[in-house]
Amino acid sequence: MQNKAKRGRPSKKVVNNNATFKVNTVKMDDLEFNSELFVPMKTKTRVDEFFSNEGGVMPGVNLVATGDPGVGKTTVLLDILADVQQSGKKCLFISGEMNAIDMVGYVKRFPKFGSLDILFMGDYSEVNPDVVLRTALKEGYDLVLVDSMAEVSDMYTDYFGGTNKSNQGRLLSLFEEHNLGNNDTKSNTAFLIIQQVTKGGTFAGSNKLKHMTTGMLHMKMSDEGRYLHFSKNRRGGNGNKLFFSLSGNGKVEYLHEEPINMIA
Repeated sequence: MQNKAKRGRPSKKVVNNNATFKVNTVKMDDLEFNSELFVPMKTKTRVDEFFSNEGGVMPGVNLVATGDPGVGKTTVLLDILADVQQSGKKCLFISGEMNAIDMVGYVKRFPKFGSLDILFMGDYSEVNPDVVLRTALKEGYDLVLVDSMAEVSDMYTDYFGGTNKSNQGRLLSLFEEHNLGNNDTKSNTAFLIIQQVTKGGTFAGSNKLKHMTTGMLHMKMSDEGRYLHFSKNRRGGNGNKLFFSLSGNGKVEYLHEEPINMIA
């Protein structure tokens, strides 16, 4: 009788405690880094002080943005991306949700979005999405906006199978390669990643996404208006709530800030 393969999770490999296994520790005083890793990418607007103590988005970080439906996550982050590009950095918008026709409305309201490099993932629906992303990112970018993690990981799941969370891990490994400068221009790419939350407001990402996240940016709507704040930021930055408006003349307008505990 032919043996049937066992189903279920593979058993974890047990490490023999008597085997030789070396773990390398490090001293930060012994490490050397490229000084450009500590030069922030600036929008030259008030929002810079919220991203880091240095004032701006730092190279090689992964920042996740969540928020209420319709609060303006994509608009605010595109505005940041366009401003960073105008300061001389190379930027890319990866859209898993929109096509070029959808983007027309954004560009009419915010003309500066028209000069951004955009990868519409829907244009490559029949192609291996990992090849598409690797080909685009290989060029080397300073700052990349991903809208959204859920949409792009769904494309991976449709192509490769597996679970959404496992394919988020595949994507994060790719982002980490570019955090470390593994691209043609050796750029330590920073990623702004829009991520969904559940109806109850719970973070919907994988544990790996939580661990690899340098900062968690939240956008909310209240009776007083729209605002953003960081609940976690390893690079410091202003911890208050920053109110903003989307009705500015071709740009997001940052209004006033309030301490985190003033609004429920």
